[in-house]
Amino acid sequence: MINAFIVDDEPYCTEALAILLGRYCPQVHVDGIYHSGAQALGPIREQKPQLLFLDIEMPRMNGFELLDKVKDLDFELIFTTSYDQYAIKAIRHSALDYLLKPIDREELQSSIRKVEQRLKAPLAQQFDLLFQKLQSPANLFTKIAIPTMEGLEMVAVDSIVHCVSDSNYTVLTLKEKQKIIASKTLKEIEELLEDYSFLRVHHSHLINLNEVCKYIKGEGGYLVMSDESSIPVSRSRKEALLKKLQPNRP
Repeated sequence: MINAFIVDDEPYCTEALAILLGRYCPQVHVDGIYHSGAQALGPIREQKPQLLFLDIEMPRMNGFELLDKVKDLDFELIFTTSYDQYAIKAIRHSALDYLLKPIDREELQSSIRKVEQRLKAPLAQQFDLLFQKLQSPANLFTKIAIPTMEGLEMVAVDSIVHCVSDSNYTVLTLKEKQKIIASKTLKEIEELLEDYSFLRVHHSHLINLNEVCKYIKGEGGYLVMSDESSIPVSRSRKEALLKKLQPNRP
C-alpha cells in the first residue's frame, strides 16, 4: 500500500483525484488532503508520505515553494497542473512526473505503476535539477536527468556528442565514446535539449552542433563528429543544418 497526500487549492480537483485513485488505483491510500501549501507543510514533515500529488499553481505558497520549505524530500512526487509550458519543461529536465488537469485515468494508472516499479532514484538530485532549471536561464543550466533501465543518469549537456533512435529508447554517445541507453524516445530527448545547441538532422539522429567537425556534401550529405562517427543528414533537413552551420550565409 502506498500512503499518499494530495495538495491542491481547488477542492473539486482533490475530490476528483481521490475518487480516481479509489476506483482505479487501490494500491494507493490517500492519508491526507490539503488545500494550501501552508496547511500541508507540517503534516508532510511529520507524517512523511510515500507519495505526494502536488498542484503547482496555488495562492500564497505554490508547489515549488512548498517543496523548498520541506527540505527533506524523501518521497515520490507527481505534479498535477494545468498546462504551463515553462514549468513542464523544468519537470521534464528533472525526470520527475506530472499529470495534466483534468487528470486522465490511464495516465494516472501509468504514473502509479512507475511509482511502484521505480528503483531508488536520487530524488534529492532530481529536485536540485528542477529548482536549478526554474531559477536559471537555460544557458546556465548544465545537466539533465536521463532515465535508464538502472535508474537515473545526471548528464552534462555539453558532454553529449550525438543521439540515435533505437525504437522506444535512445542511445546517447558522450565524449570519450561512453554510451547511455535512455528510456525515452528520440523525440522526448530532442524536447529536453531544445534550449541547447542540438539539431535533428535525420529522423533517427540528433546531434550537438558544437561537436561537428566536418560536413560532407551529398544528396543529404553526412557529418563527421568529434568522436569520428559519421552521421547521415536527410535531404529534408539539409537546409536547416546549413543555416545553423553558416548563420551569415545569404
